[in-house]
Amino acid sequence: MATYEEVKDVPNHPETYLVDVRNESELKETGVLPASLNIPLAELEKALNLPDKDFAQTYGREKPAIDATLIFSCKAGGRAARAANLASTLGFTNAKAYAGSWTEWEAKQSKNL
Repeated sequence: MATYEEVKDVPNHPETYLVDVRNESELKETGVLPASLNIPLAELEKALNLPDKDFAQTYGREKPAIDATLIFSCKAGGRAARAANLASTLGFTNAKAYAGSWTEWEAKQSKNL
């Protein structure tokens, strides 16, 4: 499991992938996590199986290496856990869910304002 502190530090670690698996409409309603990449859960398996060049063209970032740190986030943690399991099934060795996801992020950020 990834923690709030890990997610907050992602912008300082360009080798880490923070993948938000919510749908685009949800992102428009709530906002996005800093340095996150949006790949809706329904598209995740296809995205992670794309050739490197196609992934980069589609998502504007190099495709993660099989041993890259992948942190998945959603609204409350359920889809993030499914995404981490899916990535692990596809052979990614360092995939984890941010259990608190957007709900925790938003609550902690509003306290810090």
